[in-house]
Amino acid sequence: MNYSEIFDSFSKLKVLVVGDVMVDAYYFGKVDRISPEAPVPVVALQRKENRLGGAANVALNVKSMGADAVLCSVVGEDAESAMFLELLKQNNLTDKGIVKSKSRITTVKTRVIGNNHQMLRIDQEVTQPLDAEAEQLFCDKIPELLEGINVVIFSDYDKGVLTEKLISTMIAEANKRNIPTIVDPKKRNFLNYKQATIFKPNLKELQEGLKLLELNPTTENIDAALAELKKQLGHDISMVTLSEHGIYISDDTQKHHLPAHIRHIADVSGAGDSVVSVAALCLASSLPIREIAYLSNLAGGIVCEEIGVVPINKEKLLQEALNSIEA
Repeated sequence: MNYSEIFDSFSKLKVLVVGDVMVDAYYFGKVDRISPEAPVPVVALQRKENRLGGAANVALNVKSMGADAVLCSVVGEDAESAMFLELLKQNNLTDKGIVKSKSRITTVKTRVIGNNHQMLRIDQEVTQPLDAEAEQLFCDKIPELLEGINVVIFSDYDKGVLTEKLISTMIAEANKRNIPTIVDPKKRNFLNYKQATIFKPNLKELQEGLKLLELNPTTENIDAALAELKKQLGHDISMVTLSEHGIYISDDTQKHHLPAHIRHIADVSGAGDSVVSVAALCLASSLPIREIAYLSNLAGGIVCEEIGVVPINKEKLLQEALNSIEA
């Protein structure tokens, strides 16, 4: 497997990322005392930072891997949406797929980081599904959005942008054009992604989605759960991230369980975004499913070594892949 050639070929790909976008806001500071007002730490603020989050972080990951990303989502008509659009501009991402809605607010997740540890998160959001007008606007734009696209990523954060109608319309139109689709699901729409190419839940999402809350991550149990999932969704490939237990991938002819790499875990935020982004590019490049899982697993581990939500470093991922060949 020539990883250098594969990574170079990613620059020829165009990826449509559809889902819930947000601003990830950070307050970084130092903690050296407890408040006299309540038994809580006092964070002495050192700096603030705003980053692209949710599906927008997926688009950033795609871009950091050298591919072209088109982001499609809904934000509010508020100050936070202006901040979001400015962040897109700063990161050289197009806003042509972004729709503003008066009936929604822009999602902002604010994290307080003290001494390099997340201490608190505050979520500002609306999670009800898109209204009928916005939903139809999206559905009408799908043929145009799919022009020149090599793979579609559904980045679902349960904030309401991805509705059952939008999902089914997008997958049907993509399948009609032989464009593969990959899903990073959440609970509400879990069983709505019928006929997708790759369905990529984590273990918790698989447990909740199939109501198997006692599911232990043994090969036998995962196989049984994925057989049930396949029966309900009719998708081609299942890929389950299992945290410290690694990653599991299967289709109709083969299955692979790859172990996690030993790392210093600083923050798991955004790891799933990196996994689905790298998997999408591998899928669009027609790589074997074991390679899809292997490179995605590496990517998820690498970003867990960073504080906060950050996109994957392409050169670092390539070097780790190359080192694995030498080993």
